[in-house]
Amino acid sequence: MNQSIDKHAVVLLSGGLDSATVLAIASDCGYRCHALSVDYGQRHCSELQAAENVARSMSANLKTVKLDLRTFGGSALTDDIEVPEVEGEGIPVTYVPARNTIMLSLALAWAEVLGACDIFIGVNAVDYSGYPDCRPEFINAYEEMANLATKAGVTGRRLVIHTPLIDLSKADIIRQGTELGVDYAMTVSCYQADAEGRACGACDSCRIRAAGFAEADVSDPTRYKS
Repeated sequence: MNQSIDKHAVVLLSGGLDSATVLAIASDCGYRCHALSVDYGQRHCSELQAAENVARSMSANLKTVKLDLRTFGGSALTDDIEVPEVEGEGIPVTYVPARNTIMLSLALAWAEVLGACDIFIGVNAVDYSGYPDCRPEFINAYEEMANLATKAGVTGRRLVIHTPLIDLSKADIIRQGTELGVDYAMTVSCYQADAEGRACGACDSCRIRAAGFAEADVSDPTRYKS
């Protein structure tokens, strides 16, 4: 679908499988996409390079913001806490405190500057590792807050947060992205990927990703360390 110069959207782009699919969906819906990537002090930078590659492949305008959440720590992704390689119970230590709240706030600020009324984020309430900021309740509450807290919202330009993956399985996400031509070889999902973007194959994110490709019956292009 051709993009309209009058239909702008900010798309949060981590460089992972889900966000790459969301960028493809937004583009297919006719939006001129402005991709936002956040360098928040995560364990590796390969996902940031992946975000650049994905944005370029879809002709999206990319902005990368640096915000060091290692200042607070509290997560295996931003602190000296080991990434678990066995499935646990409850909210895992890979949960980054307030990450989606912070990233949506950055996207919201950019959307206001761009005059965009639409923000896309790849949260998922099915294969989501139990993160509280991936639930529909959170997104609905945040959208309501956004429209109360911004000039755009109070002057009648209602902001909408789109979550096209919210109720899809990982397999369904992969099927949809494949239909839209997403090159998943560019994406990095692993919590502890190396500098070249090669995955560990053992963390929660790697297990969910591999199972998704298997269930979707799509060849898995993930590169592993060994």
